Amino acid sequence: MGPAKTTEAAKQITYLAAALKAPRINEAASRLADQARDAGWSFEDYLAAVLEREVSARNASGAQLRIKAAGFPARKTLEDFDWNAQPTARPQLAALASGGFLLEARNVVLLGPPGTGKTHLATALGIIAAGHGHRVLFATATDWVTRLSEAHRQGRLPQELARLRRYGLIIVDEVGYLPFEQDAANLFFQLVSSRYEHASLILTSNLPFSGWGGVFGDQAVAAAMIDRIVHHADVLTLKGASYRLRGRGIDSLPSIRTTTDETSG
Repeated sequence: MGPAKTTEAAKQITYLAAALKAPRINEAASRLADQARDAGWSFEDYLAAVLEREVSARNASGAQLRIKAAGFPARKTLEDFDWNAQPTARPQLAALASGGFLLEARNVVLLGPPGTGKTHLATALGIIAAGHGHRVLFATATDWVTRLSEAHRQGRLPQELARLRRYGLIIVDEVGYLPFEQDAANLFFQLVSSRYEHASLILTSNLPFSGWGGVFGDQAVAAAMIDRIVHHADVLTLKGASYRLRGRGIDSLPSIRTTTDETSG
């Protein structure tokens, strides 16, 4: 192909890339053209290489947008987690990092005392999910109830639950830190039920499941909710003292109570 034809083809590629809103195709086509000619690539190999660059760039760009929109409190990864404190959890987390649980609408539950890395791991899995193309939302249990209560007050709770089902992953942090009143517990139950076998949840809690009745004020509601959560779920129990207290001469935090103790005389 002569210089004039090459220039004309380059102009056409520039125009077509702009029409497709894929300017990176133009850059990749130019950069790979000489390499393709020198290596004797087939037309198919060259086209595949150009399109691969565009798809990779779009995935990376889209992942960053999804991470930003998720509302994570901080960016955390599995790579920067202190596995020395939780060595037994590593194989399960490595399996979850493939993202397969999202395709199966499975849940992940992280249980353990405060400061053992539950929020870090939930965030890390959320960032991985965003990288796999899933929309993600992160909030504390209290914030989720506030959001659902507002939707209920405005008469649009069914629409809000349907909208949330379009998210591949919802993360509910800190279940159990504050007990819920009955109306709030019922709203949370509806969130869990609406996603059952449709889309994934990740929940973190400082309490074992046996303590959830006190959180939701009703053992029957708690049991029905737990049944839906764990039917298709990976449950990880983290152990040990809070990493925030290490080196401060404090071994553990006091237990968080969800029921009112009788006052002793």
